[in-house]
Amino acid sequence: MNEALLSNLLNFSKEGVIVADDAFPLRTDVLKPYNTRGEFGDKQKIFNYRLSRARRVVENSFGILVSKFRIYEKAIPLSVQKVEQLVKTTCALHNWLRKTTVDYVQQRSLETEDWVTGSIVPGEWREVPSLALSDLRPTNARNYSENARRVRDVYAEKFVTSCTISWQWNMIRRI
Repeated sequence: MNEALLSNLLNFSKEGVIVADDAFPLRTDVLKPYNTRGEFGDKQKIFNYRLSRARRVVENSFGILVSKFRIYEKAIPLSVQKVEQLVKTTCALHNWLRKTTVDYVQQRSLETEDWVTGSIVPGEWREVPSLALSDLRPTNARNYSENARRVRDVYAEKFVTSCTISWQWNMIRRI
């Protein structure tokens, strides 16, 4: 994926970013959480919380796809174009099944957040053995570019100013 991003093979929007965890390096097109050992005020907590929520949406979606379409359980030996078609097709089929099939995806399959404690309630899809990304280890790459830091800081600033959500403050108080 890194090579595809660097070579612009994914036709990724210049304004778009990928949400990631500590296994990935911070780049202008890849957002990862702030390290809690450095400057870590409310703005950084809000950013990390919001990034975590975004990642959880992606993980839920992918987890459900894996649990319904076993082709996603391991690396797919197809070209980027074929994988793109496969993802679009399985998403369309998934959406059609959700609309036309009773109990296709049950609520307990989804990962949720306990609004009282702020803790994560794992979805049943996490019981699917060995997802391809689960074995990633954090990288040693820590030489972020100043531009990458700036992009993350811009998002962090938006999350506490123009793009704030009222209950986010309650959630970080629990961290």
